[in-house]
Amino acid sequence: MQTFLKKRIEIMVEAPLVARVLALLDERNVTGYTVLPAIAGRGRGGSWHRDGLVGQAGAVVQIVSIVDESRVDEVLEPLFALVSRQIGIVSVCDVQVIRRDHF
Repeated sequence: MQTFLKKRIEIMVEAPLVARVLALLDERNVTGYTVLPAIAGRGRGGSWHRDGLVGQAGAVVQIVSIVDESRVDEVLEPLFALVSRQIGIVSVCDVQVIRRDHF
């Protein structure tokens, strides 16, 4: 089966920032994304867990999107400007998809 190279952008941010990240993706006509709750993790600041949180403050969410390689910079530049002032991580990796026109 033929596959096509695309880029997967993964964004980890605190839940209160999600609406701003999704608005940014919508403004750049990113055709799809998925928002997932992050349950627990470990970073430079040590381990964390979602249990016991009251409200969205401190809750971490992952947003995953796949885009064409030609669009990566137009998405990453404003995303970096937003996330660099907040708690968050952005990663980009190569992926293979079977439906080229969906991304």
